[in-house]
Amino acid sequence: MCTEKELNFSIFVLYSLADKWEKTPAEVYRILNDTGVLDDYIISCYDALHTLGKEYLVEDVSEFVREKGVRI
Repeated sequence: MCTEKELNFSIFVLYSLADKWEKTPAEVYRILNDTGVLDDYIISCYDALHTLGKEYLVEDVSEFVREKGVRI
């Protein structure tokens, strides 16, 4: 279970990635959820990640997803 702040942040990240990856938010959600990035990184590391700028955050999460073997 996540807090309202973590949920809002996750939605922000999801839509930011959708713009960058040129995918629908549903496609991005599926990728993040299937790889565990959503729960194991975005939500669990909220305290550190929410302090990052949008550009850096998108690149950081994108790199993490690529390390999981997903082509974006």
